[in-house]
Amino acid sequence: MNPEAGNAALIVAVVALTTAGIRAAPFVLFPPGKKTPEPILSLGRVLPSAVIGMLVVYCLKDVSPLRYPYGLPELIALLAVAGLHLWKKNTLLSIGAGTALYMLLVQLIF
Repeated sequence: MNPEAGNAALIVAVVALTTAGIRAAPFVLFPPGKKTPEPILSLGRVLPSAVIGMLVVYCLKDVSPLRYPYGLPELIALLAVAGLHLWKKNTLLSIGAGTALYMLLVQLIF
């Protein structure tokens, strides 16, 4: 086995173990039957909206309404994502369709 393949295998193993550990941590820290602390429950209620808000800001941070295409692809895709989510209540569908629409807009139209 060449050194690059060994390094790649080691990286994959470390990433897999880290991912498994992160996914198992809540079950170890808060086993079934044990009451989950209120601060953790509070974070579970507010973090999803905060993360989505942060992602929207990050995605739109470089949009310039003063230069062509004036942010139109981003605005159209954003409205499509919001509209689809309000209509279907399906996050995967909303984000997937919005991403596909945005890519089509920037590759074929703008």
